[in-house]
Amino acid sequence: MYTIDLAYVGRGLHEELVAYIADQEDLYAAEGVHVALRDGVAWDDERLRHCATIGLGRALLSRLSNGIPWVALTVNTDRPLFWFLARPDVTSLADLAGRRLAVHAPHTAPGCFTRIVLRRAGLDPDRDIHTIVRPPGDYSSDLRRLNDGSIDAAVVGSTMAPEAVAAEHGWQMAAWFGDHFQIPTVGVAVDPTYIDPNDPAVQALVRAHRRALRIIHDDPDTTMRHMRTFLSRHTDDEIRAHYETYIAPYFTTDGQADLAVGDAAIKAVADELGVPVNVTVAEFYQTGTATA
Repeated sequence: MYTIDLAYVGRGLHEELVAYIADQEDLYAAEGVHVALRDGVAWDDERLRHCATIGLGRALLSRLSNGIPWVALTVNTDRPLFWFLARPDVTSLADLAGRRLAVHAPHTAPGCFTRIVLRRAGLDPDRDIHTIVRPPGDYSSDLRRLNDGSIDAAVVGSTMAPEAVAAEHGWQMAAWFGDHFQIPTVGVAVDPTYIDPNDPAVQALVRAHRRALRIIHDDPDTTMRHMRTFLSRHTDDEIRAHYETYIAPYFTTDGQADLAVGDAAIKAVADELGVPVNVTVAEFYQTGTATA
């Protein structure tokens, strides 16, 4: 049996669902590979590049900023699962002007994406908003601060179903990233400096993840059963609504990247980072090269 380390660099459905299904449904074993899932959230890029990684957004940022030659071999979705959760009087992105927003750091993938979304809404993230940078986590501290009024809005990830949380507290879901910015963000990437994309272990990993993507579309009940692990605070109806709104319509069925979406996203990210585009979309998103 082949072996490989696979690191996730964020938490929640966006980052972990496909790998979790592949593990729990024994798809890795079926493909003849033992996958050691590693928590790489706090790792620096040098340590991360010795593993396969789920975080395509972070891989793209490090390729553009530092020249690390990551390549993406399979893609789960191009609709980032991040939301602007806000107090009742913030009903749109425009309403964030002059408000206090808890957000990821600008050099992180979700932080960079946030800035792109805000600019597209006509807001300068450095001048028009009072940003409060905090590290990613389960966002429970953001919920407390929204509740006590010390912040007006927060960018939250998929450790919760934000539409259900908003309904519970009488808050607003001011925007979903996926409506404003598309980028192939999660899947499997490797740095060929250390891991050959054609290595049998890598190819087995990719095949297992693509089988998991088929389960997401073909077996909703199994998918939602696994989603409960991540969304344990929510009811079955809330989990189903979240699946039907954000997962089923937007996760790929075959792991392929939309190169037109990827090309526009690379240019947008490079522009936000203030760096030149040093990789073509076909060089980074090599999803068509993996064996079936």
